[in-house]
Amino acid sequence: MTRKNYLPFLFLVISGLFIWTACDEDYRRSAQGGFSEVLVVMDSTQWSSPTADAIRATFGREMMTLPRPEAKYDLRFMDLRTNRDLEYAKNFKNTIFAAPIDEDSNVGSFLRAVLSEDIKQRIAEGRNFAFPLQNRWYRDQWTLFLSAPDHQALARKIMDSERSLVASLDQVERGRWQRQVYRRGEQAHLADTLMENHGFRIRVQHDYRIGVDTTGFISLRRYLHDNDRWIWFAYMDGHDGLDDIDPDWINAVRDSLNRQFIRGTREESYVTTEYRSPRVVETVQTRIDGRPALETRGTWRMTNDIMGGPFLHYTVYDEHQNRLYMMEFAQFAPRYSKRRFMNQFEAIAHTFETDTTKTPEPVALRQNLR
Repeated sequence: MTRKNYLPFLFLVISGLFIWTACDEDYRRSAQGGFSEVLVVMDSTQWSSPTADAIRATFGREMMTLPRPEAKYDLRFMDLRTNRDLEYAKNFKNTIFAAPIDEDSNVGSFLRAVLSEDIKQRIAEGRNFAFPLQNRWYRDQWTLFLSAPDHQALARKIMDSERSLVASLDQVERGRWQRQVYRRGEQAHLADTLMENHGFRIRVQHDYRIGVDTTGFISLRRYLHDNDRWIWFAYMDGHDGLDDIDPDWINAVRDSLNRQFIRGTREESYVTTEYRSPRVVETVQTRIDGRPALETRGTWRMTNDIMGGPFLHYTVYDEHQNRLYMMEFAQFAPRYSKRRFMNQFEAIAHTFETDTTKTPEPVALRQNLR
């Protein structure tokens, strides 16, 4: 079937795509595809276009904070040549459809067919370009329509909006990882103990165990011989927010706590941040449980030992408690790629919540970190 003959039939197939109305009970099948996989649907002649390059530079950018750089998302490009291609794209878990609004291609025709006249006008005028949707055709599905007057304009808009575009997928993926992490169960009693004794809770995976538990500091560990993971929490009072907190302060406090509590088996061996080039330590603003937070990513090394791995850290301010929380996730697993474990840590971190019903006793841990 040639492309010219295919297009009229394509219109019949897609004419009813936006009729679905979400309901409380969704009995549709789940979308297909793995974690961190994104299908990018573009005309094959445009896979080297500015738009395709911008998608690679945003959704597919390399994460330099891992021991070995890995792509944020694995991208796979495909064209729409048959109705089977369309059905496959509609069935995929994460799908991006991208084309200029007037592009003479099946993907361009698809976008014009599914978007309303008002939206197409807004795109032509440069007022809108991105339309993320959830559960459009199947359950547990994220879809993004991208369009602009031309590829140059679309690429600029994608790059300028990188954080919000990628965040829309990150949020969906985080929910999937949470379901995956806790599928074998969780330790609700341990979460309750954290709340009762320390004023915060986090959903604890089924096989973590308490390590250190002292004033202002607690650690959890999930030890496997080839995949050692640990989490620690610290909290301190006397801060008025995050305005006086910068990356240098965060990393100095982290290193102090790691040296004190996260130690190796050899004499004077402890976890510390790897700052030597080409290692990267990044801190960005975010939110945890609706509270302002700073997220720090990088790699750690063990002093006096040949060990290292990635870490994910959050510094969170709780206004009600007037308390600064720090939580860090780290892993030692030389045999495995690290991205999926960092995604799991992020999912766990976003279950963090504090006790807003009472004001905790002041903690002087901050004085011990100087």
